[in-house]
Amino acid sequence: MSSAVVDFDDALAAFDPVLGLEVHVELNTASKMFCGCSTAFGAEPNTHTCPVCLGLPGSLPVVNAKAIESAIRIGLALNCKIADWCRFARKNYFYPDMTKDFQISQYDEPIAFDGWVDIDVDGETFRIEIERAHMEEDAGKLLHLGGTTGRIGDAEYSLLDYNRAGTPLIEIVTKTISGTGSKAPQVAKAYVSFLRDLMVSLDVSDARMEQASLRCDANVSIMPKGTTTLGLRTETKNVNSLRSVERALHHEICRQAAVLSSGGLVQQETRHWHEDGGYTTSGRLKSDAEDYRYFPEPDLVPVAPSREWVEELRATLPELPNLRKLRLQGDWGFTDLELQDVVNAGALDVIEATVAAGASPQAARKWWLTELARRANEAGVELAELAITPAQVAEVQGLVDAGTVNDKLARQVIEGVLAGEGTPAEVVARRNLAVVSDSGELAAAVDRAIAANPDVVIRIRDGHLQAAGALIGAVMKEMRGQADAAAVRELVLAKLA
Repeated sequence: MSSAVVDFDDALAAFDPVLGLEVHVELNTASKMFCGCSTAFGAEPNTHTCPVCLGLPGSLPVVNAKAIESAIRIGLALNCKIADWCRFARKNYFYPDMTKDFQISQYDEPIAFDGWVDIDVDGETFRIEIERAHMEEDAGKLLHLGGTTGRIGDAEYSLLDYNRAGTPLIEIVTKTISGTGSKAPQVAKAYVSFLRDLMVSLDVSDARMEQASLRCDANVSIMPKGTTTLGLRTETKNVNSLRSVERALHHEICRQAAVLSSGGLVQQETRHWHEDGGYTTSGRLKSDAEDYRYFPEPDLVPVAPSREWVEELRATLPELPNLRKLRLQGDWGFTDLELQDVVNAGALDVIEATVAAGASPQAARKWWLTELARRANEAGVELAELAITPAQVAEVQGLVDAGTVNDKLARQVIEGVLAGEGTPAEVVARRNLAVVSDSGELAAAVDRAIAANPDVVIRIRDGHLQAAGALIGAVMKEMRGQADAAAVRELVLAKLA
């Protein structure tokens, strides 16, 4: 049930929010962190398991070298220091999907630490300091069945799927984030968005939040204005969309303000976010680090990456997403709003490829954010998953630029390409979509439209040139859209001059 809240502006008038964000990133390694089982998503439950990831007695873990490499590259991209020597630890706690009743993780000796990133929100830059980025294994997954929501609250029973158990994770933990004021929820959303783009750019994770490849534990506390003593925090667990990160923190700030304003005390606890209702509910009392009884993992040797290897990995880092966006915005001449629309649609890569194939930036943006975005939405897929390549979109625009087709016909060309009818040029030929360029045929169609609409002709000759649209429409209808509207207009006005 939803708790009492106060208005957000009222909450910010009395309290300052302090954030702490823990983002878990599933790495895209082929095998798990400590065994050779597959990490492929969507397999039948409990088919990607072995004695190691099930935690059976006598099984011994072996570290995934690719996961170490990915962890170092992530740390470098976050401006972290990379440890000369670090080791794994056992984090002891009981949870139904924990196969061993402990998790192999890192605590006080992480592989990457003391980093930072700068995040821009509405023209204001916020520096987010990184406490650490450490390696660990994921837990299994509980499936809550028999209810209507898929959540434990109304489930009749729960099942365990251990396919995910042992999947390599990097947990990126911030230091306390203060001074964000009313922009706190937006800063959190922008930070998680930055990490999502960064992981994809580094090619270490697909970062698909809807599949929990990237998820955020959002910590927040509030303290009365003018004080510096941190309040008790809550941790909203496993928030798996950018929108939900912003909304969950917005709600928690308002809820905690209501608790304190009424004389109550905020419980240090985990909370669950309810996307449908827009509120959080209590989970369990939050443990402190000492409650997990961390101690060094006895079955794994320490990790000691050489400086030479670290520098080799530094050389593999791509252009960072925020710098790439600024470069492309300058190259393309997009406004801030135009670029944000592109980013929000997940169209940056396909537009860049379309421009590289010869289309203008505005033309590429137009096709990917209108016709193709509509078709992707209808099919329930990402833009890049559509059965049309950026080069083919550029070819469609080339046909428009050459006058072979107009925009209306180009949409039919795209439809044909998506249907597997061939290249854009082949679709034009197969469907007979080329614009009619025979001046005699166009002139005859204009004459017929003039003869059929004498009242419109009178209005045009009286100086109401906008009435020509009716004749142009009649000609375009007769020609099945296969005429150049501008050429038809010139012919109409010339004949009625």
